[in-house]
Amino acid sequence: MRVTVAQLAVSDDAAANRHVVRNAVRAAASLRSQVLVLPEYSSAFDPDGVGPEHAEPLDGPFVTFLREQARAHGLAVVAGTLVPGSDAEHAVNTVVAVDATGRLVGTYRKVHLYDAFGHRESDRIEPGPAEAPPLVLDVGAVRLGVMTCYDLRFPESARRLVDAGADVLVVPAAWASGPLKLEHWRTLAAARAIENTAVVLAVGQAGRGVVGHSLLVGPDGQVGLELGDGPEVRTVDLDPSLLAGVRERNPSLANRRYAVVPREPGLRT
Repeated sequence: MRVTVAQLAVSDDAAANRHVVRNAVRAAASLRSQVLVLPEYSSAFDPDGVGPEHAEPLDGPFVTFLREQARAHGLAVVAGTLVPGSDAEHAVNTVVAVDATGRLVGTYRKVHLYDAFGHRESDRIEPGPAEAPPLVLDVGAVRLGVMTCYDLRFPESARRLVDAGADVLVVPAAWASGPLKLEHWRTLAAARAIENTAVVLAVGQAGRGVVGHSLLVGPDGQVGLELGDGPEVRTVDLDPSLLAGVRERNPSLANRRYAVVPREPGLRT
């Protein structure tokens, strides 16, 4: 499977962002990529705070544009966006998956909100339901499982996707910068790859307040691609046979003794 990683610098200008995404689509199509992965908040972003003023419905300009571009160029697209929440004060951090025909095949509403390291995402974002079915997208012989950003810190999110058959964990992100944050990003991506014997494709934003450094980590923990901190678009090929070989040598998924189930709302640990 050929996949294009688009590490974009996103602003709060929705029209300008669609222009940037269009360029990424064209770059992916020119190399006959099958999948384009965009960062979290690809439709609009403000490092000082994202909220309902940046939200659009799923039939709004951004997702409609993605569907048109996917259909026109024959490639699947995974992208982070914002949709309106249940009240005027909140939005929902949402990843959409569009197939190569332009069909919206699924959405993932971010379960783990970034209330950490001095941030309070829950002030303006409402969480998705933990019990929602995992978002997986089949592209050829490869199954992609989708989560986003802060979810990378929660191993059960990745394991639930692998239980749904995911070979590749796709993680659109706008990973906040700060002390040790880049080190955490690298370490967590590698950990999710190793413990699940899965490929991790973690695609970050570039620009103020975020680390960039999009990563492709193999199921053995080797980093096959790491971008810098600026905008960049790269295309790589994934070989499913290599994944199968790692899982044969390291059958940790078959050897495990615990299952992952959603925790009841309000239940204390």
